[in-house]
Amino acid sequence: MARYQRYLADEFGVKFENYAELHQWSVKNPESFWHSIWHWGKLKAHSAASNVLEQGEKMPGAEWFPGATLNFSENLLRHADVAPHQAALVFHAENGTRRELTYFQLKQQVTQLTSTLKKLGVSKGDRVAGFMPNCIESIVAMLATTSLGAVWSSCSPDFGLQGVVDRFGQIQPKVLFACDGYLYNGKAIDTQDRLADIIAQLPELQQLIVVPFLHDCESKAAQPIRIEGAISYADALDTDATELDFVPVNFDDPLYIMYSSGTTGVPKCIVHSVGGTLLQHIKELSLHTDLKEAEKIFYFTTCGWMMWNWLVSSLSLGGTIVLFDGSPFYPNANRMLDLIDAEDIAIFGTSAKFISALEKAGAKPKASHCLSALKAILSTGSPLSHESFEYVYRDVKEDVCLSSISGGTDIISCFALGNPVLPVYAGELQCAGLGMDVQFYDPQGQANPTGEKGELVCQQSFPCMPIGFWNDTVGSKFHKAYFAAFDNTWAHGDYGEFTEHGGVIIHGRSDAVLNPGGVRIGTAEIYRQVEKIDDVLESIAIGQQWQDDVRVILFVRLRENVALDAALEKAIKQTIRINTTPRHVPAKILQVADIPRTISGKIVELAVRNVVHGEAVKNKDALANPEALELFAQRPELNS
Repeated sequence: MARYQRYLADEFGVKFENYAELHQWSVKNPESFWHSIWHWGKLKAHSAASNVLEQGEKMPGAEWFPGATLNFSENLLRHADVAPHQAALVFHAENGTRRELTYFQLKQQVTQLTSTLKKLGVSKGDRVAGFMPNCIESIVAMLATTSLGAVWSSCSPDFGLQGVVDRFGQIQPKVLFACDGYLYNGKAIDTQDRLADIIAQLPELQQLIVVPFLHDCESKAAQPIRIEGAISYADALDTDATELDFVPVNFDDPLYIMYSSGTTGVPKCIVHSVGGTLLQHIKELSLHTDLKEAEKIFYFTTCGWMMWNWLVSSLSLGGTIVLFDGSPFYPNANRMLDLIDAEDIAIFGTSAKFISALEKAGAKPKASHCLSALKAILSTGSPLSHESFEYVYRDVKEDVCLSSISGGTDIISCFALGNPVLPVYAGELQCAGLGMDVQFYDPQGQANPTGEKGELVCQQSFPCMPIGFWNDTVGSKFHKAYFAAFDNTWAHGDYGEFTEHGGVIIHGRSDAVLNPGGVRIGTAEIYRQVEKIDDVLESIAIGQQWQDDVRVILFVRLRENVALDAALEKAIKQTIRINTTPRHVPAKILQVADIPRTISGKIVELAVRNVVHGEAVKNKDALANPEALELFAQRPELNS
């Protein structure tokens, strides 16, 4: 971040006293700012843009870098020519299998796979999908796809049949990469029967390529490929191919198709652009995350979560990506900590839930592990509590930049995130991202002053704004999702505020905001207090319609062999009341054995609210554990 500011002074003649001034410049001068990121990131282009921005006042409708052509895969593989023997990818499976690919080897495999995809007729604009674990072959397949100007889309193998068909059935891929199974929590799960059912519902599929993941991990559960017409990944590598020709595409041509969580219906297919994704990721990884060439970066993610796409862009900066597939707590709570030490990981990304679970498990990494290379810990998925901040600095590592980050699948990146040159304040995201004109609006569409809660919006266009939704030809669904609330303004659906430090607090999703007595309460405000109770592992809060008002209901999952008694209930309510307001205190606290989550790990407050009110949950296939919803249905305690 500091080097970038010196670069701006040298190349553009602009100087700033602090980050606030830099951010203000970046949103007041979007053309100069994004032009500087293009050159700072050394993007490789086939043809230059005629301009940086046209129709910039329109949202949607702004056009970034018109006339520019480039190739995403080429920009991620350029370090193969600079540092061919440097590790590009290091993969760890849950059972201890480790594999490594240099940049040279990565480009070689991409070249060989691209040749086969080309022979299969894959070309610009075609869709190629992955039903894959977080492994090396997933990245090779994506890079081969995008080298041809085709569009990549993926989900993880723990998705159920309907969850996969709901996604891939909308985009009709020409080729599907899929694994024979995966490992999780000490078990091998064979996916071939499910895979056969999936391809039966993809009529336009021309080829299935199976990665023998269980076989490669030397699992005893590995079986021969038994799906008719499928070819193995090894057979899909054209070993005679030696040349890789990158197909140039427009800056705003489609790159990825991502999916909304799908808990309120069939998932929306969100289309992200080649140039916007690359430019935004370079900005976030280089400046806000401080990733340097040859540094190792890790994020605990699956191929069904946008953090996978974000992580893969680390190749554009010459980073070494560490991949892991499996349970982060198998065989014990030290698994990820052991990985940090074994690979000298510099940047470790995870979820707020993982950090909380690590603390609840009694882990004290500062005493048990070295963590010498670790300089940054990133957390997302849900707001990171004050207590988790304090735990990291007390028991994990003092000299580390702990960055809570927030954005989403919708923008394949962040609105607010970390900053290595700013202080860290417990409970806060350090800053709004450069070039992102973030505000928090009141219901009338006016920006709230610092410290007042409101709807997170972005007031200006930004390059990584989605192109639109797949098959939404007139753009009506796209407009309704993001632009209906406030004219010409992106409304993200989060509820939060700016702090006096210039930081950001996210209080939860806007549609999950509680409204007892007309007072808006973010669910994260309650979760933060409940996490202080040692016997509570996790919780979920909803608003129940009650006597012409809304009352707060809190469900808690407790430690094994702990029951919710009057004393524990009193302790929870007192903790909430003392640290928030009486309105935050739940009218009822109920114990549950499990809490439903999406496959990417986010708790689903709306689905629970529907169940409590006897309403249908439209798409249970979007959930990792849909059976948990039954724990909330027809609870007699909620009738009084």
